[in-house]
Amino acid sequence: MGRLVLASASPRRRRLLSEAGFEFEVLVSGVDESHDLEKEPEEVAVELARRKAVAVAEDCRGGDVLCLGADTVVAIPGGERWSFLGKPADAAEAREMLGHLSGTKHAVVTGVCVVRSRDMASFEGSERTMVEMREITPAEIEAYVDSGEWEDKAGGYAIQETADAFVAALEGGGFDNVVGLPVELARGLLTAASG
Repeated sequence: MGRLVLASASPRRRRLLSEAGFEFEVLVSGVDESHDLEKEPEEVAVELARRKAVAVAEDCRGGDVLCLGADTVVAIPGGERWSFLGKPADAAEAREMLGHLSGTKHAVVTGVCVVRSRDMASFEGSERTMVEMREITPAEIEAYVDSGEWEDKAGGYAIQETADAFVAALEGGGFDNVVGLPVELARGLLTAASG
C-alpha cells in the first residue's frame, strides 16, 4: 500500500485508524456537506464520504496515494422519509436533538470511500447500526448539553464518551461505526484499493 491519507478532521476517526495499526497523514477536504433529504442514509453517507475522498485525491493526483473519506449520518425513521440529524450548531439545537432521539431507535450510518489517486478508482461501502436509546430525562439532557460533548458530533451525542449511558442496545453494525469509522469495512476497502 502506498501513502494513506485520511480525508477527515475527526479526532475519533484518527484514533480508530491509529488503533487499527495504520500509518497515515491527515488532509481535510473542506467539501460542501449538504445533501438530498429524500435519499436513504446509506446513499447520503457514501456520497459525502466520496466527496471528501475525491477532493483530497485530486490534490494528490499522480502519486501512489490512497485517500480515505468517511461520513457518519444519524437518521430517525418516520413515515415516507428519514429525518436526518446533523451536527448541532449550538446548545439549543443539541438539546432539541437529544429530545428527538430520546426513546427512539435510530440509524447511525457511516459511509466509507477509498479513492486511489493514480487512477481515481473508487472503492466504497457503508455500515448501519441501529441504536436504541432509552428515555432521557430533561435533567440528563441539560447535564449532557452543559458538558459540551455534543459539539461537532452528528446527532449531538458521542457514544464513546458519557452518552453511552443513554444507549440501551446496538443492532447490526459495530460500536466503532457509531463512533465514526467501521474499521473492518475500511480495512477491506483499503486492501481492495491496494490491488
